[in-house]
Amino acid sequence: MSFMPSKIDINIAELLQTTKTIALEIASPKQHRDSNKILRFLLDYGYDVYPINPAHEGIQIAGRKVYGSLSDVPVPIDLVDIFRRSDGVTPIVSEAIELNVKAVWMQLGVINEEAAALAKAAGLQVVMDRCPAIDIPRYQSLGLL
Repeated sequence: MSFMPSKIDINIAELLQTTKTIALEIASPKQHRDSNKILRFLLDYGYDVYPINPAHEGIQIAGRKVYGSLSDVPVPIDLVDIFRRSDGVTPIVSEAIELNVKAVWMQLGVINEEAAALAKAAGLQVVMDRCPAIDIPRYQSLGLL
């Protein structure tokens, strides 16, 4: 029996294919933290990743300069990968909307339906409660990437 990808799978795979620049908010300089591991994973897959962390602005994580906010990133961002508690997502989504970001991605365990609705109403693609380090290899194995 062959695998039939869902519409969600197809949409996420297309997002991953068309995305070039990613802002990762909040990026941790600590190598054992998931945000640090995902930042490195995304860099290894060829994405242009911009770490965001106001507490560590100006330092380097994985050879990338850390920015204090999304609006400080000097290039247009395709996708914001959000590593925040669910109740801290709305301001990030609002900033992403202002900056005409194409998509927001809330990591595993990050669920904010209100922020997702706000993003969708503004025309952003929303991925919630998922991880690109899981989805990318899965979609590659299924031939979607």
